[in-house]
Amino acid sequence: MLKIVAAPNALKGSLSAFEAAAAIATGVKRAAPNAEVVELGIADGGDGTAEVLRRARGGTFHELVAVDPRGRARTARYAWLDDGTAVIDVATASGLALLEVDEQSALTATSYGTGELLCDALRRDARRIVLGVGGSATVDGGAGILQALGARLLDENGHELERGGAALSRLSRVDVTSLAPRARTVPIDIACDVDSPLLGELGAARLFGPQKGATPAAVEQLEAALQHFAAVVERDFGSDVRTVPAGGAAGGIAAGLFGVLGARLRPGVDLVLDAVDFDRALDGAALCITAEGRLDRQSLRNKGPFGVARRAAARSVPVVALAGGIAADVSDRDFPAFAGMFSICSRPLSVEEAIRDARPLLETVAERVVRLFIAAARAGART
Repeated sequence: MLKIVAAPNALKGSLSAFEAAAAIATGVKRAAPNAEVVELGIADGGDGTAEVLRRARGGTFHELVAVDPRGRARTARYAWLDDGTAVIDVATASGLALLEVDEQSALTATSYGTGELLCDALRRDARRIVLGVGGSATVDGGAGILQALGARLLDENGHELERGGAALSRLSRVDVTSLAPRARTVPIDIACDVDSPLLGELGAARLFGPQKGATPAAVEQLEAALQHFAAVVERDFGSDVRTVPAGGAAGGIAAGLFGVLGARLRPGVDLVLDAVDFDRALDGAALCITAEGRLDRQSLRNKGPFGVARRAAARSVPVVALAGGIAADVSDRDFPAFAGMFSICSRPLSVEEAIRDARPLLETVAERVVRLFIAAARAGART
């Protein structure tokens, strides 16, 4: 029997990872009614990581009021797994999707609300914290999280800094004497959705700042602020966060929590794939189909489909990637782990149309891929 694994990421704004997996399965069944399809919604540390892990491991959600990147009160939630692990998506309280375009300000956006969720989990005696850091609106090095946890970020006059990344240029020292109990003893795993460093051309400010509303001048201001923050963290905590792999994730949240709290940085996609027993699901599979909203050069930085392809290639299972859009500067040479890449849009569509029709579009292209795969397999058998 033909076995196919459907392991898509969410298609933001249109389908959750689980809805995308179901759509792929529908398309597969149209092409091969007797096929076994394993549906595995995945995540890579971005929005949806908490839900994927909750479904895989069992648990519930806790809701509370936390501030958004602009400091406004909103209801947010995090997952509480049956084993006492709290899984927090940065995007739920500090996400870019919470802001209108004209509200984005990378200079002042804060991760404080995520820190409030983390505080709540610690008060509930969480045994472990998993922090999915994708989709943030911030470039504050995790300063807001540290402030919510009780750390005092002080200038040279002993005054506390205001929230946001720009203020880090005036940081003199980090006082952790009032830090929340257990903040430095409970294991914290940062599920990083990219492998970018904190600083430089591929770092938190220069690569991702423009996506969060930063002008060219603001990008350089944030780069300098993060450089200064890194120097203070190394002096006060003995940890060099400048070049740690994935330190640039979520505007430097990964670097800040690594340096001050001793958090462990892990590729988010691998953490999730382990949780959903992805390798086991590949046993006996002839093909794996993954998907996400857009494939671009950032996808190379260990985003969900790339991680799926890397893991499947080690098991000699070919992987096909489906996407709402494929960037013009992406070629097959960039993604040698993929057997193929296909856009789900068969004709020019507006963004609104693509989002509205994402499910039938995904079903159709999945069906076409499987028919092509079966035809190729039959042709190979005849030669």
